Amino acid sequence: MVASNAEAARMASENPTMAGIAGETAAEKYGLQIVGAHIQDDPHNRIRFAVIGRLQTAASGKDQTSLVLAVANKVGAVYKLLAPLAQHGVSMTRFESRPARMGAWEYYFYVDIEGHADDDKLIKALADLKQNAAFYKFLGSYPRSS
Repeated sequence: MVASNAEAARMASENPTMAGIAGETAAEKYGLQIVGAHIQDDPHNRIRFAVIGRLQTAASGKDQTSLVLAVANKVGAVYKLLAPLAQHGVSMTRFESRPARMGAWEYYFYVDIEGHADDDKLIKALADLKQNAAFYKFLGSYPRSS
């Protein structure tokens, strides 16, 4: 196992007994023969890469903010949690649930919203989200890739 698809391609280019799973760009860069293309099991597959650090980026005007949230298992809890986004005019671009591994039927919600945490409407929306959440983790604000 290696740190990235590009590193796998580079290593495969140096050792004929190795193979790697990487994109066409990496195959071209390292002069590799593509044995199989489009091997994903979901044609809408997307890979997201993140850089993790303590640096806080300044607002660029085209930003995204990522959060991890959880709610108590109560009727309407998710609705109440997300209501501040609509109330403050904030668009949610991603909402994904994953088991929390803390107990049966407990979930974390991974949420991306448009805007930077320093934007006036996000300051208000995030404060309200924090009040409604049983768990709140701010992952960061950063420029959108596209």
